[in-house]
Amino acid sequence: MVSELEKFLVYMSMHEISNKKQEEILETVKPISLDKVLENMDGILSTEEVVKLAEGFDEKELVSSIENMKNNGIQILTYESEDYPENLIDLPDRPLLLYAKGDLSLLKEECFSIVGTRMPSSYGKIVTERFAKELAESGFVIVSGLCYGVDQISHRATLDAGGKTIAVVASGFGKVYPQANFALSQEIAEKGLLLSEYPPSFSAKKYTFPRRNRIIAGLSKGVLITEAAFKSGTTHTKEFALEYGRDVFAVPGNITSEKSQLTNHIIKTAQGECVLEPKDILEFYGMQSKAKEKKVETLSFDEKTIVDLLEGEPRDFDFLAKKSNIPVNILNSCLTTLEIRGLIRKLPAQMYSLV
Repeated sequence: MVSELEKFLVYMSMHEISNKKQEEILETVKPISLDKVLENMDGILSTEEVVKLAEGFDEKELVSSIENMKNNGIQILTYESEDYPENLIDLPDRPLLLYAKGDLSLLKEECFSIVGTRMPSSYGKIVTERFAKELAESGFVIVSGLCYGVDQISHRATLDAGGKTIAVVASGFGKVYPQANFALSQEIAEKGLLLSEYPPSFSAKKYTFPRRNRIIAGLSKGVLITEAAFKSGTTHTKEFALEYGRDVFAVPGNITSEKSQLTNHIIKTAQGECVLEPKDILEFYGMQSKAKEKKVETLSFDEKTIVDLLEGEPRDFDFLAKKSNIPVNILNSCLTTLEIRGLIRKLPAQMYSLV
């Protein structure tokens, strides 16, 4: 069964009526009814909007469209729904409607966002993957925006670690941006959760990205920025997080790198916490890292020695051979084993780092 509130909110989302105007209508028309809304909303909606809403309105077709969404696994959450996320309900610009696909129970768990530039450096990629993996393995549901770069890496690293992730998209589920991440969105819908304010056929627009960012910030206990320039859309997420009273964390970067301008500025101006490794965030919340416990317990003496030497920063093969005193043939074998087990990563120029 489709409620009047669902019909109203879905129809408004299809015609891009702002949240503010929808709130005004909901205050004016009680009980809510699309017929009453379309009768006379000149005081709230523009003439153009009234005409747009009234033209071709077919209630049966609307109900059929909503039922088709539900039959295709898209759940519709209004601000009155039992599954509507508590973290969003009191926000000044809360989404009145959310389309969801996947595991709604994740909205009741501890969520943590990782965001940043769409074009991270190799340093940014390593840092993002490491934080996402360990925070996910330690119990956080990782939230991001399914764009290129830091978003994509965060989702991918979380899934590869067997963790849970929520992707908040700036489009409808059928028009995922970028299209290259459509397969990833399908995997997230199966193993995690997709969220959007927009109906399935809605294409992303310039304004929908900052709108999406407020949901990312709002859902989360804290927001980590791993790498981002000043002009990055990540700035919006940071501002929303501060406005909503969420914790902000930043990874420091090269002071000459444009990609680290925002993170270094956040640290310099004390807008957020400086973090050097995932355990800094876990300790901030009084949590213990569970990321490597089981894997490290079963390591050989030589393998543990290598892992200890890689704590802090990447090292090259010669450094590891000299400091560990492990014969070269055994060192090669240990490095291969550690890489297969997902504890270390091989980098260019015979460099190695912890994952």
